[in-house]
Amino acid sequence: MIARCSLGRHALVLAAAWCGTLAHAATLQVTVLARDGQPLADAVVLLEPAVGVVPPAPAPVAVTIQQQKMQFLPAVSLVPRGSTLSFVNLDGWEHHVRGGPAGLAAFTSSGKAGFELRLAGREDGQPPASAEVNVTQAGAIQLGCHLHGSMRGFVYVSDSPWVGKTGAHGVALLPDVPEGPARLRIWHPEQIVETAATPVTVIPVTALSLPTQVQPRKRRP
Repeated sequence: MIARCSLGRHALVLAAAWCGTLAHAATLQVTVLARDGQPLADAVVLLEPAVGVVPPAPAPVAVTIQQQKMQFLPAVSLVPRGSTLSFVNLDGWEHHVRGGPAGLAAFTSSGKAGFELRLAGREDGQPPASAEVNVTQAGAIQLGCHLHGSMRGFVYVSDSPWVGKTGAHGVALLPDVPEGPARLRIWHPEQIVETAATPVTVIPVTALSLPTQVQPRKRRP
């Protein structure tokens, strides 16, 4: 049986505490909603357990981010710290890859933070140009292109295994989370100021609906 808690901003703590009396922890399902109440895709959901619980470090992975039709694909990537990002240019013209701290961190970080790459356009019959970057610091990275200002992409680097990204229906699933009190953090590319963590209590299968003030802009076709 799934305990479903439909939560407003002020009722979330009380509802989560009531859910926590039912059983032990296992899986956390979070539905993230935009300001207009619609499902919010590409939101990162991060669980912070109670003090004293140390999360095991997830193993690094290798992911590919394509530049195609003037877009970064996928638009948002979620990777463990220490992972390798492989950028591939599938367009027939040159692109840059500029990576730096996202949100307000872009204004407070040192000028040396981030990375820059240059990828030649793809030629017929030839493999596409590619380059790799290793990400060693946790946090959100915004991707851009010096030549095409409309291109935006994001990478969220986490050092915790209890993290997920919402799909088209606004749902993120976090399996094998620790039982008991915890806090939930939500990050989204359209979010400039980091929001406060939300207290929750995890049970065997917990389903939460979490509203935000984020209203995503429409992507260019």
